Order: sequence, then structure tokens, then C-alpha cells
Amino acid sequence: MQTKHFIESFNAAVEGFIYVLKTERNMRFHFLAALFFILLGIYLNFTATEILILTTTIALVLAAEMINTTTELIVDMIKSEFHPLARVIKDVAAGVVLLTAINAVIVGYVLFANKIPFSIGYEMARIRQSPWHITFIALILVFATSILGKIIFHKGTPLRGGMPSGHSAIAFAIWTIIAFMTNNTVVVALSFIMAFLIARHRLKDAIHNIWEVIAGAVLGILLTTLIFQIFHY
Repeated sequence: MQTKHFIESFNAAVEGFIYVLKTERNMRFHFLAALFFILLGIYLNFTATEILILTTTIALVLAAEMINTTTELIVDMIKSEFHPLARVIKDVAAGVVLLTAINAVIVGYVLFANKIPFSIGYEMARIRQSPWHITFIALILVFATSILGKIIFHKGTPLRGGMPSGHSAIAFAIWTIIAFMTNNTVVVALSFIMAFLIARHRLKDAIHNIWEVIAGAVLGILLTTLIFQIFHY
């Protein structure tokens, strides 16, 4: 029962995040910028500490944008007519977003200033020698693309329903990664079975229909294959 409540709470939190992405243009911009700079940080071979600083800074901006949206909704719900204090509350909430955005610019400058300009060929070679980097890039892109798909089709969350199936996309992305990184046929076959069972489970529980599951599988396989082909792993 506790596990069920935890999953429901987690799904509700994800739905809240998706709602802000669907309804707020600034949130969509911040999300795409966050995705770009995280991938750029991986591409430039940031250290673990630098990645943590970058992701924490990004999380602050996204959280501030969500708080700003929540504040605006609460004010609009309580005060339907104009009130000077309502405007002040909204302005203060927007100021929080501005403050975190300015901080993000400063942190980004400090982190990226010593990395740019850089040699594309040299950095590509370093990433090719690091399966961890390629795997991380592939999984981030698959997850982000599945979220964008649900936003475009206005249905579901990354963990519950919608087009495409996020579970199916990630499962088959992992299978594709394993297929590229090992020559062990047994491991590849077992990972495919696991991916298939995850996709089948989404159908069995009527969380997704067959086309959503197939779309997720195709997305995971094709996007991961593209990443590995780009880096010639």
C-alpha cells in the first residue's frame, strides 16, 4: 500500500512538472536550455563536481519557474479582480526566477569559460573513448524526447500513459546500448527479453496501447542507434 501511495505521489509530481511545461513558454525555454547545457557539459568532459554544480543550478531555475507558476495560479484563484498586492506577489515570484536565472548565467560563464573555444575533433575522440558519456547522452535524449512527445500529444506523463511510452523507450534504449557495448549474445538476448517484458507489462496494465508502446520502442532504438553512430562507437 505504501509503495502504491509513493508511486501515485511521484506520478502527481511529474504531472505537475509536465503541466508547467505545457502551459508556460518560459519553462519550455528553460527546459530545452537545460537539456542543451547538460549535454554540452558532458560533451566537454566536465568533472563530476562541475556536472553537479551545473545540474543544481539548472534545478534551481526550473524550481523557481514552477513556484512562480504556482503563485500566479493561487493569486488568480483567490483574487479574480485586480488588487495591488496581487500584482506585488506575482512580481516577487517572477523576481525569484530572475534571480536564479542571473545566478545560472554567472555559474555557466565560470564553468564554460575555460572550456570554450575547444577542439571538436579532440572532444569527440574523448567521448568515443568513454562509453559512460555516450550512454548518458543517449538516455537523456530518449527521456527528454519522450517527455516532449507527451507534451506535443497533450496526454500522459513520463511514467503513466501517453504517446510514446517512456518505459518502453528507456527499456529498448538500454537494450540498444547493451547491444552496441557487448559481443555477448546471451547478455543481448536477456536484455531484449527484459525490455520486451517491460513493454508488455505496460500493455497488460492498460497504461498504454500497442501503438504507444511500439512508438516508445522505436524511439529508444533509433535515437540510441543514432547517438552511437554519431560517435562511431
